[in-house]
Amino acid sequence: MGRLVAVDADRSQAFVSRLRQAWDAGDAVLPVDPRIPGRARAALLTELRAGDTVDAGDALVVATSGSTGRPKGVVLTHEAVRASVDAVSARLGVEPASDRWLCCLPLSHLGGLSVVTRAVLTGTPLTFDDGDGDATLVSLVPTQLLRMDVGRFRAVVLGGQAPPADLPPNVVTTYGMTETGSGVVYDGVPLDGVEIRIGAGGRIFVRGPMLLRCYRDGADPKDGGGWLDTGDAGALGADGRLGVHGRLSELIVTGGENVWPAPVEAVLRRHPSVADAAVVGRPDPSWGERVVALVVPASGADPPSLSDLRAAVKESLPPWCAPKDLELVDALPRTALGKLYRAALG
Repeated sequence: MGRLVAVDADRSQAFVSRLRQAWDAGDAVLPVDPRIPGRARAALLTELRAGDTVDAGDALVVATSGSTGRPKGVVLTHEAVRASVDAVSARLGVEPASDRWLCCLPLSHLGGLSVVTRAVLTGTPLTFDDGDGDATLVSLVPTQLLRMDVGRFRAVVLGGQAPPADLPPNVVTTYGMTETGSGVVYDGVPLDGVEIRIGAGGRIFVRGPMLLRCYRDGADPKDGGGWLDTGDAGALGADGRLGVHGRLSELIVTGGENVWPAPVEAVLRRHPSVADAAVVGRPDPSWGERVVALVVPASGADPPSLSDLRAAVKESLPPWCAPKDLELVDALPRTALGKLYRAALG
């Protein structure tokens, strides 16, 4: 009977070797971020029962906090990992003889871990050296995209937070989560074998062979038909492509109108006096909720005014999307992948 083996998820070939060894022994791997302190590490290992047995066929247990902040372990089988690798490789046209993956995302998250599994299972060369000029494929988050020269890559797989408005032609935007075994929708089009259904209220449901088996506690978030409720809202366009609005829990309802934070944040971040921005809903006795902008002023610039930001938003979005309050902050809480940690915004 295999066991859950905790492995320090340092970006190195040593991690790849430890992953292979564990799989060869019939064990599943829990990648652990080496940056977390000892007490948090111990709590994670206890919560996810590292060292305990796993079911036959389990390959990975990936920690995710979801919206609760409490770590859950997403159990992915070897079949699910293989299905994800095959679907992504087919969509990108990966050729092991000529392609080379660059991994520059944390391996404790699927954004980086899936790069490793794609390389391992297809025999495609893999490098962890950001300066490797032979790399043709890379997975990034938007903050990295803005800092790197991505023109040297044949394809850039972009995940994480909402992408910038202007993207290079070699960038492919993805939608997915830990429970879907990495991205399952590329540029709005589901990968082969993936089904998308839009339910009541625009809720996105996903079904496919790469989805999780269950959580580490045995709970299965899929329904009897194999559909996973993502907790996100979106819509299918006339061309059949999926457009994602955001997490349903993040939706702001003000004066009976729906406001999704991501489009408003994108407008605010384009303002020359704004370095970073987040949008939240705060209780309001008249409006139900009021739109509040949390803004990090740009270095060397005068802080933006509420009237300036409202005017900028109204130029491209409905007027009810314009923030009614402005809070200037020194920084915004973000995860290791650069995503806003909305639970800490207050």
